[in-house]
Amino acid sequence: MANEVIFHSIHQPESWKLSSYLANGGYETLKKVVTEKMPPEEIINQVKISALRGRGGAGFPTGLKWSFMPRHFQGDKYIVCNTDEGEPGTFKDRDIIRFNPHQLIEGMAIAAYTMGVKVGYNYIHGEIWESYERFEAALDEARANGYLGDNLFGTDFCFNLHAHHGYGAYVCGEETALLESIEGKKGQPRFKPPFPASFGLYGKPTTINNTETFASIPYIIRNGGQKFLELGKPNNGGTKIFSVSGHVNKPGNFEIGMGTPFAELLEMAGGVRHGHKLKAVIPGGSSVPVLPAEIIMDCTMDYDSLSKAGSMLGAGSVIVMDETVCMVKALERLSYFYFEESCGQCTPCREGTGWLYRVIHRIEHGQGRPDDLDLLASVTNNISGRTICALGDAAAMPVQGMLKHYRNEFEYHIEHKKCMV
Repeated sequence: MANEVIFHSIHQPESWKLSSYLANGGYETLKKVVTEKMPPEEIINQVKISALRGRGGAGFPTGLKWSFMPRHFQGDKYIVCNTDEGEPGTFKDRDIIRFNPHQLIEGMAIAAYTMGVKVGYNYIHGEIWESYERFEAALDEARANGYLGDNLFGTDFCFNLHAHHGYGAYVCGEETALLESIEGKKGQPRFKPPFPASFGLYGKPTTINNTETFASIPYIIRNGGQKFLELGKPNNGGTKIFSVSGHVNKPGNFEIGMGTPFAELLEMAGGVRHGHKLKAVIPGGSSVPVLPAEIIMDCTMDYDSLSKAGSMLGAGSVIVMDETVCMVKALERLSYFYFEESCGQCTPCREGTGWLYRVIHRIEHGQGRPDDLDLLASVTNNISGRTICALGDAAAMPVQGMLKHYRNEFEYHIEHKKCMV
């Protein structure tokens, strides 16, 4: 589409190469910012005007987060990119570093200049080795050609960026567990406060943003925050990459303006496969509540609309399910994932995710009991809001959503010992 911010060059030959990026005006924004000594306050203000919200799932305003960094702190500070994309249904960030890595590098460099940072890290999920190698090659190109390193463009601005390869733990997508992993420790979330802005990587002030968030920065600074805002809608600025998977004819990544109707996104993905009817959609990755077809078809794809409908935008990972899906079986698979990925640090999550999986497993396999649904509701209530990080909530919300909208299928399973569909 004409308004693509990140995937604008994805169809060009070898779009990941520095030569291709430079041909599209790459690094010109960074050069202008650094050589003209653009005031950091002005950059942060443009990011605030853009209404760019964190693209990793939380949706926190990016400009506000950047303002938390103590710019004049005397000592080391860091910026960290979260490319630990491990949730079922998510696959946008790996395509950013596969096809447009230099835009991410430029965005991180602009962020580093803005916050007075000299060193950054990109933490890349352990199961996307090809993308990790592609990003490392881009870093080498950027260093060799003077876009990373010391005294950039003949100024006193220095910025070095490193890739850090994770090992596939889902919990390391949580920002403080990610920091622990970079430090060489077991990837477990930290208690907060203190927050990373004051006590982050190696105990120093740190700002962490998602891959798509950083990659949006060059466009915002080059064109102005208002231009980016107008690509979306108020409070939901810009474009968003949606990863559409499941029962569609053309699964893939689609970059569209925030606020685009879900029906249009579904059409872009080729519609529901085999002419089947749409049954349900998980709109933001496996951790958010499911929405039935009759609800999602009236939604626009943005934080506010999906929240009002009873779900979340999350990372924009759209899992489409047609009429052939047994919701009990689908939930069993999701619950097993969270049971396996719990780090075990918090008792409600460590024990609760096991309870959820075992109860749903026995319902799916014809051994359900009449009181199991109340038990599931009780367990989710005892997990939600009672853990150090959001993995517990991520395990509970899919269960709560399924019981809210598809309780009849679970009751049928318990009574008839088989699937309803």
